[in-house]
Order: sequence, then C-alpha cells, then structure tokens
Amino acid sequence: MPHYLGLDMGTSAVKAIIVDEQQRTIAETTIPLDISRPRNLWSEQDPEAWWLAVQAAIGALRSQTPAVLTRIEAIGLSGQMHGAVLIGERDQPLRPAILWNDGRSVREAEELGEKHPDLSRTMGVIPMPGLTAPKLLWLARHEPEIFGAIRKVILPKDYIRLRMTGSCATEMSDAAGTWWLDEATRDWSDEALAATGLNRTHMPDLVEGSAPCGMLRREIAEEWGMQSGIVVAGGAGDVAAGAAALGAIEDGSAFISLGTSGQFFVTTRDFKPAPETLIHSFCHALPDRWFQMAAMLNGASCLAWVAGLLNAEMAELLRSTETAYRGPASQLFLPYLAGERTPHNDPYARGVFFGLSPQAQRTDLAQAVLEGVAFSFADAKACLQHAGTPLACAGLIGGGSRSAFWARILANVLNIPLVRYQGDKGPAFGAARLARLAATGEAPETVCSAPAVFDSVEPEPHLVDLYAPRIESFRRLYHALKPEFRHGSSGGAP
Repeated sequence: MPHYLGLDMGTSAVKAIIVDEQQRTIAETTIPLDISRPRNLWSEQDPEAWWLAVQAAIGALRSQTPAVLTRIEAIGLSGQMHGAVLIGERDQPLRPAILWNDGRSVREAEELGEKHPDLSRTMGVIPMPGLTAPKLLWLARHEPEIFGAIRKVILPKDYIRLRMTGSCATEMSDAAGTWWLDEATRDWSDEALAATGLNRTHMPDLVEGSAPCGMLRREIAEEWGMQSGIVVAGGAGDVAAGAAALGAIEDGSAFISLGTSGQFFVTTRDFKPAPETLIHSFCHALPDRWFQMAAMLNGASCLAWVAGLLNAEMAELLRSTETAYRGPASQLFLPYLAGERTPHNDPYARGVFFGLSPQAQRTDLAQAVLEGVAFSFADAKACLQHAGTPLACAGLIGGGSRSAFWARILANVLNIPLVRYQGDKGPAFGAARLARLAATGEAPETVCSAPAVFDSVEPEPHLVDLYAPRIESFRRLYHALKPEFRHGSSGGAP
C-alpha cells in the first residue's frame, strides 16, 4: 500500500506526517525550532537548522515505524511563507533567512508602494515589510555585498527541496507571497522583479503545488531508508497547505487558522484583488484556484506568551479563565506583539493591556488576550467583507481551535458559526495530499475532501450584542495609540 510523507517547515517547528492510501495518519512527529531576534523588528532563522530538524523528524518517524518509510511513494512540502532565503553560487545560504514576521523593511515597502502603485493589484496585495520583495531592497541598501552575491532567492520550504532534490523551484501559493508573482497569469512579473533590482534568473522555477517538482536524491533516499524514485511535489505555502488539508478548494470555502499567527482564508475560483483593503489575493496550491486572505501576525502565540508571563500551564489557565467567565472582559488587549499586517500594515504596533485595576486577576488578563485575538479576527472579517467576500460560516483550525472556550468567544465576536474538525489536519497533512496528487495524477476533488466535523459552535445573540461595542473600543484604542507606537520605536534597521 502506498504511503505519502508531508513535511511542514513552520516557524516554531518542523512537522512531519505519514499517511496511507486511506488518508489515515500512520506516524507523525514535531521538532522544535528557535527564532533569532538580533535587533528590534528583526526575525531570522538559520536554514541549516531547518534541514537538521527535517533530518531529526525523519529519524523520529523511522524509530516509530521503520518499515513504513520503505513504502513512501511521494513527499510534499509546506512551509512558512514570505521568508527570504538567499542562495549563493554553491547552493549555500549567504546569511540567515529573514522571516515573515520581520519588520525591518518598512521604508523599502513604502517606497515600492509609492513608486509602483499599479503593481499592487497585479501582486494581489500592497507591499508590506513581511513580504519578500521589500526585504531584498533592504539588503541592497544595507548589505550590498550579500545582495551582489545572490544567485537565487528562494522560500523556506524550497530550501529543503533544494537539499532533497537539487532543484531550485517553488510553487504558486508560496511564490504568491513574494510580491514578485503576477497572480492572474501565475508567472513571475518582470516589472516587479526589476523594481527590486532582480530578474528571472534570480527566481526559482515555477510549478503547481500538485505537480511533480524533482526526485529525492538517491543518497538521501538511502540514508532515510526509502526506495529510489520518490517524487517530491510542488507543495504549498502553509496556509494553502492547510486549505488542502481541510478540503477548502472550492469557491467560497472559508476557514480561520489560529496558530502562531492567524489567517482568515476564503477560496475563490477567480483572482479577486482588493489591495486597498489589505487583503491578500493569492494563487492557491491547486491549478485554476486563488484565495483571499486576511493575515494577522499574532494568533495563539499571544496565549502562549501570557501563560508564560503568568508562569501558568496553558490548559490550566484556559480552564480557570472559562470557569471565571461572566461575559466580555473589562480589560482590553491589543494583540500586536509582533506588529500587525491586516488590517493595519503596522510593524511598529505592540501589545497593550488597557483598563487594569487593583482588582484585575490573572484570569482577567487571559480572557482579555483571548478576546483581543478574536477582535483582530473581527477586523479581518470586516476587510474580507469590504473586498466583496461574504462570510456565512467558517472552519476553525490550528492549535487555538482545540479550546472550545476560545471557539465560543470567536463565534460570538464574529457572529458566525464555526466548525471544528476531528483531528487537527494541518499543513503537513495537506502537503501529504499534494504529494499523492503529484504521484497519482488524481483529481484534487477526490483527495482533498473535508475531514469529519467534531462540533459546530453557534453564536449566542446576547453575547454577540455585548461584544459589539467592545470591538469598537478595541479599534478606537489602536487608533489612539498608533502615533505612540511609531514614536516609541527605536527602529532597528540601520
């Protein structure tokens, strides 16, 4: 029986999963990663750490089910989007990768938007510091010797592809987040590349996510205990891989991803740019499909942060907060610990607790954090609606979806039903599905089906009414503090 391996190069961990022909999970593992923040606004990782984590993940899978690796027929890749991995002449990284949540290229993003205003509709979004293109302008200005040595600019998951296959390639959904892809034609934009001092020779080859994109090197197959001739699929950026895992491949399919960061994702059958709303309109991982997405830089990571701050175990903190819950919190929390993309495009924004009193308890702080993240999704919903995308309901995935209490808050803040699924079918599972499509050529609809529903969380009208004015207070608080965020920042870019 054929098996398929999905590898997800996340920000906080590398995840690996093996599924069989019936799409049952046979084995899975997670290897943690560290982030380096050498200066204010900076966020970097060493690409070699990703490869070592992949090696460790394969070793862990082999220890779980040694014989299964011999039945792997294809491998799919997923990964964090927007990172700039700079490759030199010997296929070696020239410096640490600059990640999606790095905000050093504010000035360069603004310059791209001012000099090339018409490109944003072609690229599906305005230039933002988190995207790849502004990072390259920053490098040209501040690290010209590195910029001059660049042979290829690739994305995080595609560095693993390079190590696995020797192929320098990417697929449409990850390329979509660079601000170099013409989303409608699914090809590199010569005009956007020229705007950042690059050309097509600096770019990886393009394939669809469900298409073959190289073969696993023989020596690596032998080292990993696999057969020869294993196909490596194009794969997907993490959010599109998550969509493949959920079966969100048809027009109107919507879900919320509540992981380290947050996304509100809707599949579309046509390219529907709306850059003025700060919505991302990108290519999907499957042919002839696109998606609209609100991207937030702060999701369940905020809960992990406050739990650490309070020296509390996260599950216990959630339990005690749910027990103490009596409706919307008196305190507000702006969840912008790492800045924010949708709807503010503000890398200077930071986290804020507002409304503290001597009576405030740890559960009050935790509830404010849960609600603050939910309010940011309310902003995301408003942006999608302004972009012409109605939302009647949505799936809920990611680590945060495991909390029924948080799901309840979200449903009431957003005033839509939320569906949770049996088993958290994340990007690694979606990557395994894309691997199967690349190996078999099956129709996506036959493989990328929706998982079984665990439960549906309905909005409660009295809580919807109570949360509505709190959302407006949340929005006013950000706008009141916005000048102070930028004034108080020490910058970080030389």
